[in-house]
Amino acid sequence: MIRRICFLATLPLLAAFVYADGPQDNLVDKVRPVPPPGIKIAEADYAELKKGVVALGNEVADLRKSLAKKPALLELLPDVQIYYNAVYYALRYDEFHAPGEVAVARKLLQQGRERAKNLREGQAPWSTATGLIVRGYQSKIDGSVQPYGLVVPPSYKAGSVHHRLDLWWHGRGEKLSELNFIEGRSKDPGQFTPANAFVLHPYGRYCNANHFAGEIDTFEAIEHCRKHYPIDVNRIVARGFSMGGAACWNYAVHYPGLWAAAAPGAGFSETPDFLRVFQGETITPNAWQKKLLHWYDCTDWAGNLYNCPTVAYSGELDKQKQAADIMAEAMKKEGLSLVHIIGPKTGHSYHPDAKVEINRRIDSIVAKGRDPLPRKIRFTTYTLRYNAMRWVTVDELQEHWTKASIFAEILNEREVRVHGTNVNAFTLAIPPGHCPLEQTPRVNIAHPGIGRPDEVEGAPVQSDRSWISHFRKIDGKWQLVDKADDSALRKRHGLQGPIDDAFMDRFIMVRQTPKRPINDRAKVYNWIDKEMEHAVDHWRKQFRGELKVIDAEDVDEKLIANSNLILWGDWSSNALIAKIADKLPIRWDAKEVRVGQQTYGAGNHIPVLIYPNPLNPKKYVVLNSGFTFREYDYLNNARQIPRLPDWAILDIDQPRTSQRPAGIADAGFFGERWEVLGK
Repeated sequence: MIRRICFLATLPLLAAFVYADGPQDNLVDKVRPVPPPGIKIAEADYAELKKGVVALGNEVADLRKSLAKKPALLELLPDVQIYYNAVYYALRYDEFHAPGEVAVARKLLQQGRERAKNLREGQAPWSTATGLIVRGYQSKIDGSVQPYGLVVPPSYKAGSVHHRLDLWWHGRGEKLSELNFIEGRSKDPGQFTPANAFVLHPYGRYCNANHFAGEIDTFEAIEHCRKHYPIDVNRIVARGFSMGGAACWNYAVHYPGLWAAAAPGAGFSETPDFLRVFQGETITPNAWQKKLLHWYDCTDWAGNLYNCPTVAYSGELDKQKQAADIMAEAMKKEGLSLVHIIGPKTGHSYHPDAKVEINRRIDSIVAKGRDPLPRKIRFTTYTLRYNAMRWVTVDELQEHWTKASIFAEILNEREVRVHGTNVNAFTLAIPPGHCPLEQTPRVNIAHPGIGRPDEVEGAPVQSDRSWISHFRKIDGKWQLVDKADDSALRKRHGLQGPIDDAFMDRFIMVRQTPKRPINDRAKVYNWIDKEMEHAVDHWRKQFRGELKVIDAEDVDEKLIANSNLILWGDWSSNALIAKIADKLPIRWDAKEVRVGQQTYGAGNHIPVLIYPNPLNPKKYVVLNSGFTFREYDYLNNARQIPRLPDWAILDIDQPRTSQRPAGIADAGFFGERWEVLGK
């Protein structure tokens, strides 16, 4: 039964009915730019702001040198640099969207100068202040400095008891530049500010539905926040509305073990049905596109909410009510009942009575806190990108992008029961002080469709009351093994594809430097150059980082050890591609591109792929691709999903469009051992 809670309408309509963006945003050949172009500002204002940006930039550079031997202060430099970035980007990339933003830019430059002065004097008063605070961190992904907002409760003081933390993901904002985000976070505490709680507002790297690098932004912001403030990890709440509600569904189903509770409002929870209802668009995905939909279609992961208390909200008149309705249907199939609070006669906003009820429920859940050791775990996944729920970790799948489930239960002091489907290896790990098991427990592992389970003796419980056991299916039988296997070439967490996965961790772009003459490869090289320029330009637009592109000879052992390498070119224009070409599953020479037994002419076909880097199989190598959604997808956040699988053969005789980089002659996934399938 679905729990729907409505209120008697006591107020007039709070928000207009939300309509789709309109048929004009379904036209592939007429795509408006996102972010939109800015307005022209007065030349005198431009000159003044440019002078201020240069001065603050010089101050940041000087502080980086002068604080080199003071790591505690140097670590706070991003708190200054966010102000420089905000005004620099607005000037450099034409992102002033309203006349009043000139005054905002002046104010941010002044705030940046004040923080710089404080740091030079060995102080950082904002780091212990209460109220609305904007902070910054340096991302591991691309080295960019990213902002986030905080509401610091009046009860906070350095060294105080650990506090609850509420995450609030913002809604869609095509004009939400760093300038506007920082200004907003300096003035508006947001929809919910629970007593004695910190509220963290991730920027999410702009307006990408908190997907890919936008997804990782939240975890980097949390890590930074926890380093500087006393946060109770058992009282972190996931919340958001509209695009932020979509983010909340995403984080709740993919990381269910991290939150005390989740409270998604409106938004979208999957792509196909939402686009049909909200956008009037019907999509017809092919076989590999259907598999890719599993990544961000939260309905496929609805069973994971078994371990994440969830309170959903929708306005009665809001088309985006569809998100909670379809999640309720998916949860019902898993035997779960969604609490869905509905604001009467309300459009795309919160009804005030609904906010009271949401707070009552969430506060009650948080008062108890996240269970430090749930005795029963239910976890579903389609990819090892998401592989853990508290004390259960999936280490290997039989087949990616096919539903995998694992159920684990501590039955008593000596026995654990596990049932897995489409799982080849898993780990059970209970942290020190929490293990309720005695001595050496027995683990009963069931086989799908077979009545008698394998009875396997687990590893001994340790004297600090911790326990860890690794299990692998070998010759059809479950066995205890010494450790999770990380030696063989196979798909594993953080090394499972598809192409977009490479951009969720540290990466470096490596350009081609073709030798002359290039007449016979000119068409190929020109396409590669333009596509790399597109990738760099649109990374800044959609993920707000300025990428440094380097030559192959500048890639040293440290970069190979620590970074995914995004290589542009072919065997003759990029020395790194030449070095690894014979170790890749797709072969490419002057005559042909070969995938298994299938061949394509090399004069007009280019392979793009993701694969464990042969020079360091713990990191990726990507050939000739940036992130895979494109301009058309920017118009509706539900479209911002992976658009290519592990590999594709592109026909560059077909033009690039707002949906694809070229014609797609073929595409697919590698197997679990990174082998070519069915060719």
